[in-house]
Amino acid sequence: MSPVRRLLLSLAVLAALMGAACGNPPDKEMQQAQGAIDAARAAGADQYATDEFTAAKDALTRAQDAVGQRDYRLALNNALDARERALNAAKEAADRKATVRAEAERALADATTALNEARAKLKAAETARTAARPVAAARRAIADSGTAVQEARTQFGRGDYPAVMETAAAATTRLRAATRNLEAAATPTARRRR
Repeated sequence: MSPVRRLLLSLAVLAALMGAACGNPPDKEMQQAQGAIDAARAAGADQYATDEFTAAKDALTRAQDAVGQRDYRLALNNALDARERALNAAKEAADRKATVRAEAERALADATTALNEARAKLKAAETARTAARPVAAARRAIADSGTAVQEARTQFGRGDYPAVMETAAAATTRLRAATRNLEAAATPTARRRR
């Protein structure tokens, strides 16, 4: 057999193999991509790594569209891209969730500290017989904020860290305002007694 004929036969066999390899949809890779997306969702990527998670879902959709158009090579590329992005989203979500959890712990600790300080100021104001109006207002603010801090603890237990930060920050603000009001109400009383 001549070298030219051997080369043509080799090219024909290679083309046939490549055609066979690209002749079937990349079902396995698409299933892997879907599994990676599901795992990323379970890891909280839809909340903590939104951009990468959305990109993974979009890549899988493009893979499915390419299969519909019988462009299996493009489908394979998009399926692999979807899987890679989903894996990245899961990792990013885990990292971000740990950061947000630490921030939520700090916010909850700040709220608890502010609650304890406000209760101590209230007790001191009641002992010093501060005017009834500021004491009553502080008592209500402390009771409401105590309930909010408890709700923040419940949210923390559920893993709803963004809600913890919001609830705890609002409670801390109210408690610090109540503490300032009690201090302001107690100061004129102390001056009068001197």
